[in-house]
Amino acid sequence: MDMINHWEAELEILKTIITKTSLVETNKWGGCVYVYNNKNIVGIRGFKNFFTLWFFNGAYLKDEKKYLINANEGVTQSLRQWRFTSKDEINEAEILAYIQEAIENEKQGKIIKTKKPEKAITIPSILQKELDNYMQLKIAFSKFSPYKQKEFIEYIESAKREETKLTRIEKIKPMILDNIGLNDKYR
Repeated sequence: MDMINHWEAELEILKTIITKTSLVETNKWGGCVYVYNNKNIVGIRGFKNFFTLWFFNGAYLKDEKKYLINANEGVTQSLRQWRFTSKDEINEAEILAYIQEAIENEKQGKIIKTKKPEKAITIPSILQKELDNYMQLKIAFSKFSPYKQKEFIEYIESAKREETKLTRIEKIKPMILDNIGLNDKYR
């Protein structure tokens, strides 16, 4: 049996409740998502053992009743989930209160800007030695974005032989000093 169809009646009840708000129904990621001014507010979905309301910026909800959980702790920053295992658990007044608070938060601009974890760039010793010996090169290299620094590093590291790595460093030195990224000509 399809997981979503397993909770079809319960999801219809949630949809009926949500239609009493100013949210507009859309379909994203294979499920119903409700938006306010094209901003995701809440979604509904059926799973094997439960059906759920997803609050996209649920981290800002007061959640005095402690219904909301972070379904993917350490990964999900603002998304919160309200799980149900029976239609008897659906309380229209409470759901509407949570949705209204979520809409108000959106109106006030309360959103969490997701941050991608930055990966530390490891400069290979062969390049580091060159940077340490040539201060202008070191300063110029540090002005590049981490992305462009990584392109230079990968270009050097992809060479198998030490001589080739050294040749590649010599080739990119003028580019670095002239503030030209390795792949700028293709952008």
